[in-house]
Amino acid sequence: MIIDFLRRDKRVSILLAVLRVYLGYTWFMAGLGKIIGGSFDASGFIQGALAKTTGEQPAVQEWWGVFLQNVAIPNIELFNFLVPWGELLVGLGLLVGCFTKTAVFFGITMNFSYMFSGGISINPQLVLLSMFILVSAMNAGRYGVDGLIIPSLKEKLPFNKAKEVKDIA
Repeated sequence: MIIDFLRRDKRVSILLAVLRVYLGYTWFMAGLGKIIGGSFDASGFIQGALAKTTGEQPAVQEWWGVFLQNVAIPNIELFNFLVPWGELLVGLGLLVGCFTKTAVFFGITMNFSYMFSGGISINPQLVLLSMFILVSAMNAGRYGVDGLIIPSLKEKLPFNKAKEVKDIA
């Protein structure tokens, strides 16, 4: 019932658009700051996360530490590129409402990565707010690029026409 309301109500789409723009602005500015600053280096953050894998009650789980040690650190240059550009592109997608579900999915993925690494900050709030966007399906992008292009794409895709025929029968 609530999910249907989030997915179909046009009044909710306005609230979702405001929420989407807030999330987009937050991601965009975080990425832009790292790119313009030119000195972003994730290695300190990752080393700090690895230090949190020890002790009686570690803040970072051992399995995540193994990932950081064996994947992130050996490929730190790739992560130094992906993090700021990922944040910027997620933000851009959410700001303009283009590929909204994809952008919010990758935003949530980054939020969980930061939380898995022991960073709390704004991440839980962003995950919670992002869940509304993710659950709302297309309604969050109704007032954005998605709202302009998705309806025409649906008409042109052959598998949507087969569905219409099936629904009529």
